[in-house]
Amino acid sequence: MPKTPLQDRTVLLVVAAAMVALILVAGGVRLFEGEPAAVAAEQPPRAAVEPSAPAPAEPPQPTEPAEPPPTPDVTLPPAGPGGVLPHGGRRIFDGNRFLVAYYGTGGTGALGVLGENRPEVMHQRLLRAAAPFRRPGQPVTPVYELIVTIADATPGPDGDYNHDIDRETVERYVRAAHDRGALLLLDIQPGRADFKAVAKRWAWALRYPNVGLALDPEWRMHRGEVPARVIGSVTAAEVNRTSAWLSRLVADQRLPEKLFVLHQFRTDMIEDIPLVRRRLGLALVQHVDGFGTPAQKLATFHTVERASKFQMGFKLFYDEDTRRMGPREVHRIRPQVRFVSFQ
Repeated sequence: MPKTPLQDRTVLLVVAAAMVALILVAGGVRLFEGEPAAVAAEQPPRAAVEPSAPAPAEPPQPTEPAEPPPTPDVTLPPAGPGGVLPHGGRRIFDGNRFLVAYYGTGGTGALGVLGENRPEVMHQRLLRAAAPFRRPGQPVTPVYELIVTIADATPGPDGDYNHDIDRETVERYVRAAHDRGALLLLDIQPGRADFKAVAKRWAWALRYPNVGLALDPEWRMHRGEVPARVIGSVTAAEVNRTSAWLSRLVADQRLPEKLFVLHQFRTDMIEDIPLVRRRLGLALVQHVDGFGTPAQKLATFHTVERASKFQMGFKLFYDEDTRRMGPREVHRIRPQVRFVSFQ
């Protein structure tokens, strides 16, 4: 039977209604699918909410070795009384030990290699530099020689031509040395101040069993002298006052033996050196810092060394030395060298 116009209109309305319904349903599905995506970013991963089949593993991708994370700002290890050295003993050179140090200050490589990166990164570099110095029956101890008081070309507010690095930096090295079995050596460039007066500012750090003290007479100025314009000097009397104070600290805190290092590359840098006294609780080291060719360095060493009184140290310069001496050459030096630092 042929359709009437009314039937045609009815069919059209039904079709139109169905199309509208489909559009609305489709629109609703899109809105519903879009909402969970925004919420999912605030939710824990699905696997943490309900179990699901594990995703197929992706093949491992090659990566660069990660640097150790920075040392967190945490409570420092306990300081004194008592304690032992990193190797477990109470004397620095027990067991025929050999010391290898990186020298510098925190946060910059301008004064030495130690500050070129974070202490935990530099520790790994130090271990690589120290390993070739190991010999049968002669283990190696790593050392961080950290300049904590730096000589200045201007007098500063106290008129003493020096400044201390911030305590937080020193604390990071205290923590790093403690955690990694290293010695920490606090190096002082006092300007016009007295070595003992400056050393006492670091008494809090020297109470740690693995922390020692180094005096650098090159930067000990006298009246009218300015750092970097002249090479400084110190009297044996001032060295003895400083070592006496440190020896008492060791005794009072019942600490193990401490490194006590004197840097030198000219005979007049330590006046009356035969009068420098040995002290209970201190391992005295005369550290010879001359640079140049091996022949020049050895000439400096033999001119200033006083091995009858000190253990001997020797510095190797990455930039200033000409054909830097290697471990075999250093071990052949006589009198015997027991402590090498890299700058």
